[in-house]
Amino acid sequence: MKKTLLLSALTAVLAFPAGAALQVGSSAPLFTTEASIGGKVFAFSMAEALKKGPVVLYFYPAAFTPGCTVEAHDFADAVEKYHALGATIIGISHDDIEKLNKFSVSECRSKFAVGADPKQSIMKSYDSVMSMMSDYASRTSYVIAPSGEIIYTYSDLSPSQHVSNTLDALQKWVAAHKAK
Repeated sequence: MKKTLLLSALTAVLAFPAGAALQVGSSAPLFTTEASIGGKVFAFSMAEALKKGPVVLYFYPAAFTPGCTVEAHDFADAVEKYHALGATIIGISHDDIEKLNKFSVSECRSKFAVGADPKQSIMKSYDSVMSMMSDYASRTSYVIAPSGEIIYTYSDLSPSQHVSNTLDALQKWVAAHKAK
């Protein structure tokens, strides 16, 4: 019943904008959170990830909902392309780490991390809270340069373009920085 209500509510808000997001050129807020990859918990640090290269940070409403499952599959299918460009991927939702341990294995296919934000502090710092359902993240994707600058942002409740758009933005950024 609870899942049905969530699905109904998410469907109802599809016609509304996904919400505000931090703008290109803004500094990405640094955070540390419990995350899971392959069902194993670790401390994810945005500062540490940025030392390794760009980060693709995406917010999603809730693990195991239809759109979030599609999006996780899409990111998992494209993970090698992101890695070839030197990028780290992390998804963030309000879900607790126990639920994300399962989601990281089944839907993320153990290929990238998902982080827990049960108090919504990360999603709020990125201005990525769903306007109509404030307990949930809006579906917003960011590409963040190693300097911490946001170089791309995209908000849309449909998961269909998040991977292609962030890959395109990342490829353009890498090409521009190889030329220098």
